Amino acid sequence: MDALLREYLPILILLAIATALGVVLILAAVILAVRNPDPEKTSAYECGFNAFDDARMKFDVRFYLVAILFIIFDLEVAFLFPWAVSLKTMTGLGFWSMIVFLGVLTIGFAYEWKKGALEWE
Repeated sequence: MDALLREYLPILILLAIATALGVVLILAAVILAVRNPDPEKTSAYECGFNAFDDARMKFDVRFYLVAILFIIFDLEVAFLFPWAVSLKTMTGLGFWSMIVFLGVLTIGFAYEWKKGALEWE
């Protein structure tokens, strides 16, 4: 039983250090945090409306559209990394299927561009 506990000692030390570091960082943030932010910090930022307004207020649907388009194209581009890493060992089927995928991605991007979804008026 003693040998088994000795094997888990590095894990327990790591957990203790991680917990202590977390507590120290949280306490440092509580003690050192600025409690009176300047007006620039609370002003309207990228979203276009004040940060401390009613949460149920209406705002433009284009925010949703831009977010959805970003997620779609970001996730599709993420498929390129494993493909690029294994390109040397890939067969022709894998290569051409990715070329078809990139073609569909390009057609979708051109369609969104033509419809004006990327324009902000």
